[in-house]
Amino acid sequence: MSPYKRRMNEIVRSVAGKAWNEPLLNSGLWFHGDIRDNYYYASYLFAAAVSSEEAPLFNRQEGKQLAEDVLERVLQLQEMDRNSSMYGHWPLNLDPVPEQAPPHELPVELMGSLMAYFYHNYAQQMSGKLADRFEKALVNVYRGNFYRKPLEHYGHHEAKYTAAKLIFGQQFSDHELLEEGRHCLRRTLQVLRKEGMAEYGSLPWFWHWVQSFTCAWELIEDESIKGEIAEMLDHLWSLRANLYLKGAWVGAHSRGWPHDAPKDANVLHDYVQFGDFELPEKMPRTEYAGFLFYEAPEEARRIALNRMQPSEVCSSIVKTVEGERRVLHSYAYITGQFAVGGLWERVKEFDNEQLRWLFSLPVRRGGLGNQLYFFHPGEGYAESGTDPRHQSEWTKVLYHKNIVMAFYPLPDDVRDEVIGVIPEGDWQQKSNALYGKVEETYFAIYLTGPYGIKIQQQSGHHLVVCRGRRSGVVVEAVSAVEAKGRGITSIDEFAGKMSLSKPLFNIEGKLQVDYTGFLSGNTLSLRVDESDGCECVQLLNGKDISFDHYTYNVVQIVH
Repeated sequence: MSPYKRRMNEIVRSVAGKAWNEPLLNSGLWFHGDIRDNYYYASYLFAAAVSSEEAPLFNRQEGKQLAEDVLERVLQLQEMDRNSSMYGHWPLNLDPVPEQAPPHELPVELMGSLMAYFYHNYAQQMSGKLADRFEKALVNVYRGNFYRKPLEHYGHHEAKYTAAKLIFGQQFSDHELLEEGRHCLRRTLQVLRKEGMAEYGSLPWFWHWVQSFTCAWELIEDESIKGEIAEMLDHLWSLRANLYLKGAWVGAHSRGWPHDAPKDANVLHDYVQFGDFELPEKMPRTEYAGFLFYEAPEEARRIALNRMQPSEVCSSIVKTVEGERRVLHSYAYITGQFAVGGLWERVKEFDNEQLRWLFSLPVRRGGLGNQLYFFHPGEGYAESGTDPRHQSEWTKVLYHKNIVMAFYPLPDDVRDEVIGVIPEGDWQQKSNALYGKVEETYFAIYLTGPYGIKIQQQSGHHLVVCRGRRSGVVVEAVSAVEAKGRGITSIDEFAGKMSLSKPLFNIEGKLQVDYTGFLSGNTLSLRVDESDGCECVQLLNGKDISFDHYTYNVVQIVH
C-alpha cells in the first residue's frame, strides 16, 4: 500500500470512529450546525464499514446501517420543488427543526460534486433505497443549475462551478455543459498563471479548489479533459508547496476560520500529500481528504519537503478591490524550523478574516499554537480575544528574511491597543521585550513600551497587549541550530545575547526604528511619515528594499 493510501485510510478510520461514537440527535442527525458535517461523517462511516482493509472498531453491518440512515436523512432535506428558485439545494444550518430550515446556496457547491463521486464509487454497496435516493438527488442537482454562473472573480465559488459543469456534463451526457466546463477550466488556469491567486492564503477555500478539481479528475473519462484538469491540479499543488512548512501555511492569509489562526488545524490534505507531521486528533474540516487524492508534481513535493536551505518566495498577485485592480506583493522566508511572511500592501478582504503577516512553526502536537504575529484589532474583532484575526489597516511593515519590523500609527478614533499572539513555549518577560523558545526556534520580540500578558486557557497561545497610539514591534527568529552555532544553548543565553542589541525606536515626531539583525548583521530601518498619507520607507543598509532588493514574478495585468 502506498504511503498516500495508508494516510487516507488513517483519516477514514479516525473520522468513522468519531461518527460511530457521536450520539444521534432526535432528528436522526449528528449535527445541526452544518448539514455538510453530517454528510461527511456518514460518508466516512460507510466507507470504513464496507472497506476490505483492516476491520473497523465497530460492527460493520451496524456501522453501515447507521451511515445509510444519516445519509438518507441528509438527502431527504434537499429542495425537490422544481418551481422553487432553490431547487436542488440543501439547507445549511438546521436548528431548531431541520425540515423547517430554508435552502442555502452553499452546501451544494462542494457537496453536490462529492455526492457524485461517492455514488459513483459506492452505489453497488448501498441498499437499493439509498442508491435510488442518491440518484434522484443528483438529478435534482443537475437540473437545479446552481453551477450555471459566468466566470467573474476566479475564486473558489467559480472553481466549484467549473468542476461541477465537467462532472454533471459527463454524468448526464450534456455535451454543451461539458464543453462549457472545459472552457471555464482553461480560462481559470490561464488567469491563475498570469495574475496569481487573488485568494492568497484563503485556507479552507483553497482546499475547495483542490477537492473540486480532484473530484472532477477522478470522474472524467475523456483523457484530454482529464489531462487539462491535471494541469490545474499541478498548478494548485505547486502554489501550496511554495508556502508550505510541515503542515503550516506560510505568509499572509486573506481569509481563514478561527481554526486557521493562531494555529494551522485544517491540515488533512497536507497530511495525505506530504505526511511530515502527525495526524491531529481534532479535525475541524474533514470534507473528503480521506477519499480524494492527486499526487503533487515531483518538483512541488521536493520543495515542500526539503527545507534544508532557507529560501525566499516572492510573488505578485492581481486582486480587484472595490472595483480597482491592484498588484499586491507577497513575501516569505522559509527555513526548516520556522517561516515568516506577509503582504507588503494591505487590502480590504471579505469579512476581514485576514492576517497581514506572521511567523509560522511546523504544526505542533496537542493543538498548540504555531503562529506568532502582532496586529491592531479591526472590524469583526471579538473583545474576548479568542478569535485573533480581523486586523485593521493601521500597520506599516518591513520584511527581511528572519526579521519583521512594524509600526501601528493609530488615529484618535480607534482603540489604542495592539495585540500580539505568541505560541505556548518557554518565554521570558523583560522590560519592553520578550524572549522565547518554541520547539526548535528562538524568538526575540522588542516593543516600544510596556505590555501585559493574557493567558488563554487551553488555547495553546497567549496574548500580548500593548497600549498606545504610536506602537512598534521588531521580531527576529533564530533556529536552535543557528543559535548553537553561535554558542547559545539555552533561553537564558539567548535572552542575554539579544538584550545587547535592541532596536532603536523613535516614536516622537516621525516614526522610525533601526535594528541590526543578530544573524545577518544588516541594519534595517523602517520610517513612517504620518503627515504624508502614512507612506513608509523600508531601508536595508541605506537602500530601499521594498521591491528593488527582491525579485518578484511580476504578472501582466489584463484590462
